[in-house]
Amino acid sequence: MFVSSIIMVVILYCHDFRSDDQKGLNETMDFEKEYLDAVLVTAGLLFMFLYHLFLLYQYIHDATKTSIGYENKDKETWVQKILKVTEGTNDDAVGDNVSTGLSVISSNTSATMTLASISLTLCAVIGVWIASSTNKFFPLEMVYGNTSESIISIKYLCLLSCFLLAFSFFVQSARHFVHSNYLLSTPGATKEEDVEKVQKAVERGSIFWSLGLRALYFALNFLLWFFGPIPMCACSIVMVFVLYCHDFRKDSKQSDSRKKG
Repeated sequence: MFVSSIIMVVILYCHDFRSDDQKGLNETMDFEKEYLDAVLVTAGLLFMFLYHLFLLYQYIHDATKTSIGYENKDKETWVQKILKVTEGTNDDAVGDNVSTGLSVISSNTSATMTLASISLTLCAVIGVWIASSTNKFFPLEMVYGNTSESIISIKYLCLLSCFLLAFSFFVQSARHFVHSNYLLSTPGATKEEDVEKVQKAVERGSIFWSLGLRALYFALNFLLWFFGPIPMCACSIVMVFVLYCHDFRKDSKQSDSRKKG
């Protein structure tokens, strides 16, 4: 009886000691998860914002070094050649050029409206998901990070905000493309002032198109945040390097020499 009591006391002591140790370890891991979530998500967003600020700086000071500015210059040249009228040009040739330009702008408008519809549909889906009682994206046990209800709500709101911004930008892009359609199809609109109006409308439509795509890029980062802060931060770093290769032109001299030739 005495020996069995001693054994029981030793077993209970070991069990209680290990439980307290495990409890302290779990509290430490929870603290590390929250700390990791705050640091990595902030770092990923800061990395994306700094890159886009650098891109905006380059676009303002030397637009030809960026793909966005270079493409806008090409579109200005395209509009100028579409509306170019020489002495030997008849009305039929001008009409053919204008019809070609209208078909190109109509294609851009349809693509813009398609992305706007997709963004609005995703906003509605996310809104219904937030309002539902069981809005679990996937098992929270697989997420290494903060899984509190407040953080999950912030994730949904950030993702919803990006899709709403993308929808707004794409709608503005479609508005400017439709306006350029009217300007381009105006009879006798071949003066320099008319050409500048069409160029500005097409350029603004292209800029809003680019802004809508940037909002979708941020939405992809927030989507990966549902899987944890580590995938989100890694996606931000990889996306910045990919966008850098896409946004900045390295073959500007070769392209300029081809145009001169």
